[in-house]
Amino acid sequence: MGVKGLHTFLEGCCPEACETVYLREMAKLHSAHNQTSPTLVVDGMACLRQWYSCRDWVSGGQWKEYMDILRSWVGAFTSAGIRLIFFFDGVVEEQKRLSWIKRRRRVNGDVRKVFAHIKAYGEQPGKEMLVLPSGLATFTSFALKSLGQDVFLSVREADYEIASYAREHNCMGILGQDTDFIIFDSAPYLSSAKLRTDNLSTVLYDRQKLCQALGLANFHLPLFACILGNDIVSAERMRHIRNDALGKYRQFNSTPYPGSQQGQMIFAVSQFVRSCSESREELIPLSLKLSPVDRQLLETGIQSYLLSEQGKHLSSEISDHPAAVYQKYVSPVILQACREKHVAAEGFMVYSVVSEGVVECSNSLEDEEDTELLPQAHVYKPCRQRIYGALLLNTFNDVDENPPPIKEWFVYPGNPLKEPEMVPPVPVGIQCKKHANTQSIMFIFFKAQSKFPHLPCAGDQLDMLWFGKEHEVSSLRRSCFLAILDCQDFAELYGKIEEHLFVTLCLVTYIAVQVQTLSQEDVDAYLSQAVCLARNSPEDLQQIKLPFLCSRVVQMGCLYVRGLGCLLGANCASGCPLTTDSLMPWNSFDGRLFHSKYLLAQSGVEDRLLLDNDVSCLNVFHHLRTKVKEACQKKGQELQSRPRSHTPQFSLKTRAEPRYREHHTGGEGLGTQSYPQGFHHNAESWRGHGDARRRERLYENRGRHGRGNNPSTSLHSDFYSQQYHDTGTSTYKTVSRGRFNHRGRYRLAPRWSQPPAP
Repeated sequence: MGVKGLHTFLEGCCPEACETVYLREMAKLHSAHNQTSPTLVVDGMACLRQWYSCRDWVSGGQWKEYMDILRSWVGAFTSAGIRLIFFFDGVVEEQKRLSWIKRRRRVNGDVRKVFAHIKAYGEQPGKEMLVLPSGLATFTSFALKSLGQDVFLSVREADYEIASYAREHNCMGILGQDTDFIIFDSAPYLSSAKLRTDNLSTVLYDRQKLCQALGLANFHLPLFACILGNDIVSAERMRHIRNDALGKYRQFNSTPYPGSQQGQMIFAVSQFVRSCSESREELIPLSLKLSPVDRQLLETGIQSYLLSEQGKHLSSEISDHPAAVYQKYVSPVILQACREKHVAAEGFMVYSVVSEGVVECSNSLEDEEDTELLPQAHVYKPCRQRIYGALLLNTFNDVDENPPPIKEWFVYPGNPLKEPEMVPPVPVGIQCKKHANTQSIMFIFFKAQSKFPHLPCAGDQLDMLWFGKEHEVSSLRRSCFLAILDCQDFAELYGKIEEHLFVTLCLVTYIAVQVQTLSQEDVDAYLSQAVCLARNSPEDLQQIKLPFLCSRVVQMGCLYVRGLGCLLGANCASGCPLTTDSLMPWNSFDGRLFHSKYLLAQSGVEDRLLLDNDVSCLNVFHHLRTKVKEACQKKGQELQSRPRSHTPQFSLKTRAEPRYREHHTGGEGLGTQSYPQGFHHNAESWRGHGDARRRERLYENRGRHGRGNNPSTSLHSDFYSQQYHDTGTSTYKTVSRGRFNHRGRYRLAPRWSQPPAP
């Protein structure tokens, strides 16, 4: 992101422009000088990696723990009297589409490495392979709003809006990690990567000192940045100009700058820009040898750095109000409401649909080798189509033709991202043939108006749905929401169970219908973790220990969280019948808890153990499970019990350092690893207390108590009593069932035919 190579140059070749600052002192000076409270504008997208410092990230996200981290981070600034304004990317501008695609393809490679590591070692890879949990940016904006912070989603390039806001409101600085902020003539640029919250110190990249070192004026910086390369003007397109500049630089400097090649290049480009651009009014010097296409591209790149009053001559390609391609299908008041909700980070998906007809979704943790689980883009496509239909097809206006299809840029295995997928809207309530008796939402509105003639009808029913004040409209909103999810059977349950569990019920049912390979055990894992989550603190969740990670569970966790985002869009399109808080992952999902519940469910434990021996949780769980099964049966989907042994495929000889070294009780290697106490911390069979013999009997006989009465379904029995073949040495290693150590904890006791390789 930002100007290619500029960060490296600043820190390696221009240290005078990198100043350590303390934000408390900076805030006091700012207040004294400006007589206003100090405000810091935060580039939210740049801070995600710093914010998400939870230990676990592959299983779908540790959302409760993440909320605590955000709360603490915000508190560090508010205690210093610093107001925070957060900005997040709200759109992907077409002029940056190629850069977006390149990043998505690069992350696809990272995702492949993550799954390869999990399959090889049965554990989460190190931070060098970190791929942030799916949906993190979307839900972080809602999380910060719930903490009382001011949050904005951009309607154009976020960097531009951040710089404009900071300049207009005379903010004390911009906190981010993008060298574009040193090019903008705006507030001081502060590094989010260098930030320390204990003393609120960071590094300030000084624009003026950079200009002095390069011999440039402020107005030179946009041209300088574009020739080096950024997200609009690729470095490849300007390569010939840089090479010419470097040649001239070396020709007239007998002792070139002794730094790196990139450092010499930056000095050469700055010398070239200084020599050919002498006027602020001249955007692109005529002396530049450019094709018409490259000249237009360079002009667009330069203009992207000119803020409001600086860039009054901006071209139409960088308009502040994107063309509302679909505006004839919605009323002006709906279009305006969508924009306002979007900017205030209160809406999801709807603005991009009605304004530009484009929807994006970034990378998800999905295994391209797993042929059983569909990519989330395919799973939620019917839901998205009905969201589009709810927004664009429910109209009383005289529209001759249906709206054109929505352009979807969704990242998933097998999608080359060469062009968008064209997805047509589908009328809400129109289902497949076996549900042809389902009423359309259009009919529901006509029926409502005949029954309640006092309901307003100003142009189309979407206006009524969003802005109607009558009590009857509330049930219509819920009907629309449930129709989008094809979960109309649950209408009577609303208000009878907690709202976040109502959301879980709808989502799990939708997944179970769409994913034909989902088993009863998979559904039990989804439901049990949602029911138990409220009774676990972030500290409790961090203490859950797992014997190994399963790649299938990783993708299932991602599928659930992406589904919450889709439900968020359905809720917005339906006029928000549900509270936004009920759709947030920290109320219904935790990746580590889900992983443990999945392994327990697949092992065939009793339901009471799956529900932490909590009777109230067990009753709610049984109620939800019954409703899911009934709904699936009505749709022709019979949930079957198909427990999976999930025998680890990795070799114990080649496995990495054991994940829970702190629980070892003596000896060396895997033979000393205790069975992870608290694998599910409230499951009786793994609590590590009581009579050891009783636990041993429970372990060995668990199959006869679990689902299917099959002893082979006991938790990872194949992992603890199976021969592993070392293809490198043709040596068989037999792992015994194990024994209890002196602390009463069950631990592995492998008998090696030879010492394991280090």
